[in-house]
Amino acid sequence: MAYKEKYPSKLLEEAVDAISSLPGVGRRSALRLALHLLKQPQENVHHFTAAIDHLRDDVKYCRHCMMISDDDVCAICSDRSRDKRTICVVESVRDVMSIENTGQYHGVYHVLGGIISPINGVGPSDITVKQLVSRVAALVSPEALFEADAPGLEPNPGEVILALSGDVEGETTAFYIYRQIAQYGVKVSSLARGLGFGDDLEYADELTLGRSIINRQIFKP
Repeated sequence: MAYKEKYPSKLLEEAVDAISSLPGVGRRSALRLALHLLKQPQENVHHFTAAIDHLRDDVKYCRHCMMISDDDVCAICSDRSRDKRTICVVESVRDVMSIENTGQYHGVYHVLGGIISPINGVGPSDITVKQLVSRVAALVSPEALFEADAPGLEPNPGEVILALSGDVEGETTAFYIYRQIAQYGVKVSSLARGLGFGDDLEYADELTLGRSIINRQIFKP
């Protein structure tokens, strides 16, 4: 029978229950954090809890790329200096942050919000593939191509970079996306394999990730 720790206060126990619900936080760590908060000035704790409330209640998702934003359109999509015809497809917001930290990418993003994983019950309809296909279709519309073409240059249909993890689920998701957008004739590329099989973008060092972006290769299904 598992030992159940006794608490001198129901309020303390409820705080521990809430904090331990966070990923990677056990009940002992949660207890230390709860006791630490009790020692802080009230205004500090109120500021902390208010920030969490605002995060949950007020955060938005960019209507173009699905990135977390304070406004309807994120700072990257609204930046006129970014190359809007190059879309880097990533699994999560954390991947956007990792790539931005390299300083080597100047296009825009599309956040899938996950990857296809049948074993975890995640299918194509559970991530933002449909929205990505719509964006790619818009890239090759006559109006978009006319605006993108400069005199004397070949038409630029755009590029989609599949910056997904190199594990089986990431490769499966990349292949599925390729099948959905191949008809539009855009260039589809993937990160150079400076990243090993199964590597997660979140944990790649900036130098390796930056080189993988610069030396990206044509995607081969």
